[in-house]
Amino acid sequence: MGITKAEEFSVKDNRLARIAKAMAHPARVAILRLLAEKKTCICGDIVDELPLSQSTVSQHLKELKESGLIKGDIEGASVCYCLDTDNIIKASAELVDLFNALKKSAKCC
Repeated sequence: MGITKAEEFSVKDNRLARIAKAMAHPARVAILRLLAEKKTCICGDIVDELPLSQSTVSQHLKELKESGLIKGDIEGASVCYCLDTDNIIKASAELVDLFNALKKSAKCC
């Protein structure tokens, strides 16, 4: 496998890329929507809400957690997940900045 060039890019660009990758699957978007709709931490109910196996949902939750979009707290034998609103606010602002910059230079062709 090739060596990553991530260190060649800014921290901000790497963070946006990590968030974009985490959101690049419809199951992860569905998980984010579910957490937003519930407005509370959710423990085992996520699997019941999606047409996916427990192991698949766990992999998607892991990716979302690593990206910083969600948090997970251990409560007994289960993990409760909720949105990481601080990171979501930061990511939203960074995405808006990026898209505003893209809009300004979108008149090339």
